[in-house]
Amino acid sequence: MNEHVIAPNPMQQIGLANRGFIRLYEGQLRALGFAVAQIPVLVALKHSDGLPQAELVRIARVEQSSMAQLLARMERDGMIQRTVDPADKRSRLITLTDAVRERMPAAYAVMVQGTAQALEGFSAEEEATLLALLLRVNANLERASETALA
Repeated sequence: MNEHVIAPNPMQQIGLANRGFIRLYEGQLRALGFAVAQIPVLVALKHSDGLPQAELVRIARVEQSSMAQLLARMERDGMIQRTVDPADKRSRLITLTDAVRERMPAAYAVMVQGTAQALEGFSAEEEATLLALLLRVNANLERASETALA
């Protein structure tokens, strides 16, 4: 028996699945003018009238400095704009430009196709179970992260 063979680990498999999914659609998204790192920001802004940078940091679960760099590139590329928050004139809200909103349906179609390929052969019940389990994993990790930072 080979002592160097490591039994599959669920977290390792989640990481492999994530990297495989990114490889599957990264080139197609790039051809549409999007980057994988932008997806959480794009999705959050699509469903809002504008969000402050701090809220995008929370949603994307990245460091403030990483978000600042990402938003600077997105602003440079004409994807977002910053506007004065009507509720707090000292604050800025980040919104999507019309140009990027027009390209988003094509990117969404790429993501849907990638999801369908990744879940090929899964029943609706299996998909629901997988989602429920992953939501629990993420909730556990979020709690552990909050505890570690406290």
